[in-house]
Amino acid sequence: MSIWTIIPAAGVGSRMQADRPKQYLELLDSTVIEHTLDIFLGHARIEGVIIAISQEDPYWGKLDIVGHPDLTRVDGGAERCHSVLNALSWLAENDAKSDDWVLVHDAARPCLRQEDLEQLIDQVRGEGQGGILGIPVRDTMKQSAADGRHIDSTVDRSHLWHALTPQMFRLGELKQALEDALNDGFLVTDEASAMEHAGQAPLLVRGHADNLKITIPEDLALAEFYLRRRS
Repeated sequence: MSIWTIIPAAGVGSRMQADRPKQYLELLDSTVIEHTLDIFLGHARIEGVIIAISQEDPYWGKLDIVGHPDLTRVDGGAERCHSVLNALSWLAENDAKSDDWVLVHDAARPCLRQEDLEQLIDQVRGEGQGGILGIPVRDTMKQSAADGRHIDSTVDRSHLWHALTPQMFRLGELKQALEDALNDGFLVTDEASAMEHAGQAPLLVRGHADNLKITIPEDLALAEFYLRRRS
């Protein structure tokens, strides 16, 4: 059973308030997306990487990494789930097996530790069921009132986790779950939510908080700090 990686990268990242999608912002000597792809390209356990890019994207074709032999581009969709489905469909049509494993990772998470990636792969394959990287919630959690400005209640955090990526599932099961969720009008916020909708209980694999998703301007500086510290 092969392992593939899917990177949905068709978003615009409007909260970054930048002149381009956040995956193309400069990070150290490269771009955010190139740092992310470097985690998976050439990895001994990963067969290939499929990246979903918007058809109107003017930045992707200018990157040196575009010609990598283990990298395939497919068209991105209107939402993340559509981009992932396009990549899954490409795999299904190009000799990947239904029980192959697929890692779905955010394009704007360039700080994933290799040790966390290995742990996710080992635990998911060992359990024989899909799972995700996550970290337990540490802060006190508040539920807001309907106005969004006042506290309604304090939420018990003892069983709350922050969902991270990669999220790892079997190709055929994830493809079916996403299709069914969309047909049911279910809001798919990540791959695990589609699998939950299908009746599964994905495995939680503890990762590290430095696997941050670049969303707002200060996240870029924090990602640079993490990458510099490792090097």
